[in-house]
Amino acid sequence: MTVLVLFDIDGTLLLASGSGRRSVHQAMHDVFGASGPESHPFDGKTDPQIIRELGTLAGMTDDVITERMTAALDRYFSYLEADITARPDTVQLLPGVHALLDALEARDDVMLGLLTGNIKAGAVLKLRTVNVAPERFLVGAYGCDAPSRPDLPAIAQTRASAHLGADLPGARIVIIGDTPHDLTCGNGIGALAIGVETGRYRSGDLQPHNPLAVFANLVDTDAVVAAITSVAVERAA
Repeated sequence: MTVLVLFDIDGTLLLASGSGRRSVHQAMHDVFGASGPESHPFDGKTDPQIIRELGTLAGMTDDVITERMTAALDRYFSYLEADITARPDTVQLLPGVHALLDALEARDDVMLGLLTGNIKAGAVLKLRTVNVAPERFLVGAYGCDAPSRPDLPAIAQTRASAHLGADLPGARIVIIGDTPHDLTCGNGIGALAIGVETGRYRSGDLQPHNPLAVFANLVDTDAVVAAITSVAVERAA
C-alpha cells in the first residue's frame, strides 16, 4: 500500500539563514508601515500566520491585516526572491536529503509530497536554489492553501487521493519535520510523524509528541526509510 511522505522544508530539507525573516519584515514595513518584533518566532508557522501575528503585535486590526494580506505576501515573495538571488549560498541543503529522496523515489510503495508553511512560490524558490526539483514531490500543501498548519495535512491527503485514484487513509501518511508543530499537525487525520533535530528543537522537545522516530538528521538513509515504510505500513495494515 502506498505511503505518502510529506516533508517540511525549512529546518528539515534546508536552512535559509534568515532570508525569510528579513523578507517578511521588509514586506510588513512596506505594506503596514510597521514590521512587528524582530524576535517573534516563525518556526512551524505558515507565512500568512506569521504576517497576521506580526501585524497584530504591531497594532493592526484583523480587518486591516486581512485586507492587505495578499499584498503583503506578494511583497514578501518579491523580497525573498531578491534576497536569495543576491545571496544564494545562504540557502543550504541539509545533509542526507538527496540520498533519502532518491531512495524513496525509487520505491513503488512511496509517494513524495510537501507540507510546508511556505507559500508555494517561496517553497519552489528555496528548493530550486539547492537543486532539489519541486516536481519530485507529487503533491503538496502550502501556507497559501490555509493559514493554519493543522489544516494542511487534510489538503495534502485529498490531493494524494486524487492522484492515486483511491482514498488514502491518514495512517498511511508520514509527516517529517523539525518542530512540534510538524509532528502534531496531522493528528486530526491520524497521520504519523518523524522528527529531525536539524532545526532548533532537540529530541527532548520532539519525543513527547509521539513520533515514529526522531533522528539527528537525515543522513542514515536506511534507518529513515525503515521508519517510514516498515513501521508506517505495519500500522496501516
